[in-house]
Amino acid sequence: MSVSQVIWIAMAVSLDASGVALCIGLNEKATIKNKVFFSLSFGCFQFLLSFLGGFSGKLFSENIASVPSIIGGMIIAVVGVMMIKEGMENEGQCPLLNIKMYFLLGISVSIDAMVVGFATLYGTDVTKLLMYTLIIGLVTLVMCTIAFIASKHLSKIELISKYADYIGGIILILFGLKMMFL
Repeated sequence: MSVSQVIWIAMAVSLDASGVALCIGLNEKATIKNKVFFSLSFGCFQFLLSFLGGFSGKLFSENIASVPSIIGGMIIAVVGVMMIKEGMENEGQCPLLNIKMYFLLGISVSIDAMVVGFATLYGTDVTKLLMYTLIIGLVTLVMCTIAFIASKHLSKIELISKYADYIGGIILILFGLKMMFL
């Protein structure tokens, strides 16, 4: 596998993380610190889980690999519901912006990277596996950073900022359903 192929794969598996980053970035309570931690979390978990998938890929069958996607989809859908609930209440600290969510969402959006590791990287020697999975993590970090920058500009649009929690929540629910059923 070439580095350019890995970059294309990395861009594909980082789309869920980028979408979640965009939704979180639209939340007016999300600080720069939150955005940096989410970007780092998404990038690190994409790296880690794709590495683990590649390292242990021969041990898992297609049936076992589909179970984590269902669980990850459910988690992301629940986070979408939480975002909509936050938009309705609009009080106090947003439950999405705590340390547990960095881990929970980081793992949830990285499950497809693990499956990619199972499917495409399992025969790769450890040095190339490390390099390829670092590329996946770095591409995810960059894509999430771009998504957070885009969310800053999108939030200036009155209609989007007014309904950001609802829009973000619906998008996350759709991402979750996509992960579970497609």
